[in-house]
Amino acid sequence: MHQFVITRRTIYEFPNRTHVSVFEFSGLSDEKECVLFLFIFFLLVYMVTIVGNLGIIALVFAFSSLHTPMYFFLSSLSLVDLFYSSVITPNTLNNLFSFRKSISFFGCALQLYFFSALASTETLLLSTMSYDRYVAICHPLHYTLIMTKKKCFGLILLCYSLCFMQSFVHTCCVFSLPFCGPNLIDHFYCDIPPLLKLSCSSPFHCTMVTGILVVACGIYTFIAISLSYAFIFLSIFRMTSSNGRRKAFSTCSSHIICVSTFFTTVFFVYLRPHSGVFRIQDKMASVFYTTVTPMLNPLIYSLRNQEVKQILIQVIRRSLNRTPP
Repeated sequence: MHQFVITRRTIYEFPNRTHVSVFEFSGLSDEKECVLFLFIFFLLVYMVTIVGNLGIIALVFAFSSLHTPMYFFLSSLSLVDLFYSSVITPNTLNNLFSFRKSISFFGCALQLYFFSALASTETLLLSTMSYDRYVAICHPLHYTLIMTKKKCFGLILLCYSLCFMQSFVHTCCVFSLPFCGPNLIDHFYCDIPPLLKLSCSSPFHCTMVTGILVVACGIYTFIAISLSYAFIFLSIFRMTSSNGRRKAFSTCSSHIICVSTFFTTVFFVYLRPHSGVFRIQDKMASVFYTTVTPMLNPLIYSLRNQEVKQILIQVIRRSLNRTPP
């Protein structure tokens, strides 16, 4: 007969079985000296993320010169980044100084659902933005006819609908499994791989379902971005004007950097052989794409996009020249 070391706070009993009601995180580091540094780091990154993404949304909303499909998608990406970071960072900040780094069963399910949905939405938005750049560079004369307001709203709605439905399947699949203990998640947030390791039944079918959905989303995103930029580069190389080439490259450079930073860390965490243990390198990569990348996206577009940079300079000058009442 199996023996379980249980407490009322972490496990409640059903007839003939026990069930985890609270999960605990292993966290980022066991070193007490690192806690203050990590808290300051996460807090500063989160503050910059909020200010940067809200700033992009406000600029696009306030200035009519930015009412174009490119900036509409950029503001949508900023909105996703804002919520995406908020799903992970506040709870991580709270747990850094907590004796028990815990989250309820229902809270873990909600965190996984929104994290998975928003991460998938970000990937589809990045692929949609690559299609927008393809139309702008390869079909500039027909850009306004192809990228209509109705089509842009439709693409955004499609991204959200597909990703939130996919995340619903992920979450239902994972949390339909029995969790009888232990309840320690070897991570700093609720993610699918460490949760599947805690199930007291075979997670094979759940692994297959989530794997198929993730691979399908990844393949679609890879093909969409690769084809878009293949046509973009062919079009750029055919240009006779060096100024035209430089302008075309500058309109794509911000998006290329955002795509590269996001997918490099995602591939490092999820698409390589695992030893079965989440090492510190895996956790640091997770920190990068869950916390740092949402901060970098608005900064990259602000610093590398001339139009956004000029508007930011105008706003700063106006605020500095405004005389107090």
